[in-house]
Amino acid sequence: MMNTGQLVQLFRQAVAAQSIISEKTSLRVYESDGLSAYRQPPRLVVLPESIAEVQGVMAICQKHAIPVVSRGAGTGLSGGALPHKDGIVVSLAKMNQMLAIDPLNRIARVQSGMRNLAISEAVESLGLYYAPDPSSQIACTIGGNVAENAGGVHCLKYGLTLHNIVSLKVATMEGELIDIGANRFANCLDWPGFDLLSLMIGSEGMLGIVVEVTVKLLPIPECAKVIMGIFDSVKNAGDSVAGIIGSGIIPAGIEMMDNLAIRAAEDFVGAGYPVAAKAMLLCELDGTEPEADDQIRQVETLFRDNGAINTRVAKDEQERALFWSGRKAAFPAMGRISPDYYCIDGTIPRRSLGHVLTEINNLSEKYQLRVANVFHAGDGNLHPLILYDGNIPGELNKTEELGSKILQLCIDVGGTITGEHGVGVEKIGEMCIQFSDHEREQFHRIRQCFDPKSLLNPGKAIPSLARCAEHNAMHVHHGQLPFPQLERF
Repeated sequence: MMNTGQLVQLFRQAVAAQSIISEKTSLRVYESDGLSAYRQPPRLVVLPESIAEVQGVMAICQKHAIPVVSRGAGTGLSGGALPHKDGIVVSLAKMNQMLAIDPLNRIARVQSGMRNLAISEAVESLGLYYAPDPSSQIACTIGGNVAENAGGVHCLKYGLTLHNIVSLKVATMEGELIDIGANRFANCLDWPGFDLLSLMIGSEGMLGIVVEVTVKLLPIPECAKVIMGIFDSVKNAGDSVAGIIGSGIIPAGIEMMDNLAIRAAEDFVGAGYPVAAKAMLLCELDGTEPEADDQIRQVETLFRDNGAINTRVAKDEQERALFWSGRKAAFPAMGRISPDYYCIDGTIPRRSLGHVLTEINNLSEKYQLRVANVFHAGDGNLHPLILYDGNIPGELNKTEELGSKILQLCIDVGGTITGEHGVGVEKIGEMCIQFSDHEREQFHRIRQCFDPKSLLNPGKAIPSLARCAEHNAMHVHHGQLPFPQLERF
């Protein structure tokens, strides 16, 4: 194995010296993503500034069998950007520019390191925006969104990343550049051949490195209004969600928070949340002003029919933004009430919301760990936040076991183990439950078509048959690390 100095000289063939990070203290910045319980410093970080430099880095890694982990802003919550102990991190942070805007076709071509929110900011003067809005949109990058198929508050009506991408430019492991999807700026509805665009989106960096993205843009709605529903039971709030969708109304977003999440967010932001409520729904309706007003009235009636004890409609745009500020800040708000938290990402049928939330509460009591529920209620994408203290021996192990039980519960009711955060290292054990040996074997075969040596993000997302045999024999992790080389904190 080459030493650090030799590695630096090797990659100076592809990028400038200032684009290589090798000092141990600086490498610590890249040792984890948002799932900070697992940390592993890379051997090297390379920050290419162009597609040609990405291709050069990839060709070197292919030739010398060096594992590669690509990274956007590191805001992921499943360990998808966790470095490999023998590999490098390719950060796309310097490739962050808007390349072209076509307002007539409502599309834009951007570099993969551009921030999600920056896309909307760049086209706002044209009356357009990019719809997917993860809670981390102020920081997360479009390339990372593509890797994880990110969603957000407004994905119920406007779709996930998958539904808002026209085409991609991808650097392969061999250093080749391929175009996937519609011809650039053609914005066609269909194209011949297999749908490789859908395959690439959500592939967690295992098939190639996304270097450019052509995104769809939407007109900014004429009007958007938010109504808050206040409930004395989580079940009633869940029933309200099913009632709204069943009525034929498709809101821009429906978000649910339970009492623990409400209190934490209110203490952090001061959004005017009802701290005594057992559950709260935020429902946004958009369109023309008459449409939004009519639907607000319908939703208010549905809330009350399903047991809401009170409702509040944001009186203006300022209060609408305030209502959402608490939801957007719910995750960091947990840092005020717990030393650590572990964010779960599972998706269930809407009809099972009440049952699943009740079972999560039962599991919380069984494991003696608090769980705050904050989630995209409209599409059943749950984000239970398990609060724990990593300084207490064994508490992280117990937290992981509780998280696994919640994900198994999602599977049991006909759901899935992830909605938008990806599998990464966090849920790799649960992949053994969600899919059969034959299905996982097919996943590996598809991956090998793009990366025969499995150098791209190795050890993530798709477990080996041997690993699943071990996992299923144990049923739960029992505190064992997903990778023996990981340093866990």
